[in-house]
Amino acid sequence: MSQTERTCFVVSDGRRGIENQALGLAEALSDLTPLRLMPVHVPRTGPIPDPGPIAPEVWIGCGRAAVRASEVHRRAFPDCTMVYIQHPRENMARFDLVIPPRHDRLDGPNVFSILGSANRITPSRLAEGAAPFASRMAGFGTPRAAVLIGGDSRHHRFGEAVNTYLIERLAFLRACDVALLITVSRRTPDALKDALRERFSHDEGVWLHEDGAPNPYFAFLEGADWIFVTEDSTNMLTEAAATGKPVFRLPVAGDPGKFRRLYAELEAYGAVRPFLGRLDRWRYRPLRETGRAAQRVLEILDAKSHS
Repeated sequence: MSQTERTCFVVSDGRRGIENQALGLAEALSDLTPLRLMPVHVPRTGPIPDPGPIAPEVWIGCGRAAVRASEVHRRAFPDCTMVYIQHPRENMARFDLVIPPRHDRLDGPNVFSILGSANRITPSRLAEGAAPFASRMAGFGTPRAAVLIGGDSRHHRFGEAVNTYLIERLAFLRACDVALLITVSRRTPDALKDALRERFSHDEGVWLHEDGAPNPYFAFLEGADWIFVTEDSTNMLTEAAATGKPVFRLPVAGDPGKFRRLYAELEAYGAVRPFLGRLDRWRYRPLRETGRAAQRVLEILDAKSHS
């Protein structure tokens, strides 16, 4: 390890959607300063494991498990710069910096709000993720639409009507000779997965990925001409907007609440539009909020090192 390299704990419960936010910020920070990334997985309940003997200069956490761990880690590493992504709901003063989504409307002296969520999407990351799938993608039809499907959440519900609507929209795209790159999440209801298989499993113009490795998610984003995202997922909407490609929002049932502000902000930015049956093309600057947040973390680190 070089003398100038800092150590960074990346703290989460290990779930991909949670860990990727913390990892995305850590990777963006590593583009600005030499950084050794150390993923630390902590349980959502039960005792917090001993953090070990390595003292990090920076701690980046995301998710409720990271909030739980932050008390133990703050005592163990009092000089560490602690950064939390999302709204911690408690103990705001424990963190040097809190990075919530702007639609949470959180204020405070240590708050740095961003549009959407932190993520790992960069041109180099997309190219790296697409490389293992280059041969299959090259033989696939064009134009292409990536379709990112989430699932039930506290604010959103996938039921029979929503499933029917989504299948009809995707069938419409196939009727327009658009190849589909479809990926579902762990939250996607089985009924919708079954409907997707029944409708598209024998269609050579559809690539349906459900689970397993390797994951073509980055390849889908890189290879798409348009990206369609169900509106339940802040992460997927933000990741899609980070590509600079046209993003269409697919509505689902429920009461979006504060997420209406997210939709409005992404539309005002120029990245996202509701799908009204027209395959428009437009340009906008890729959303790079993770890099902006990483710059703020670096400012805090540098200020500490010179104090």
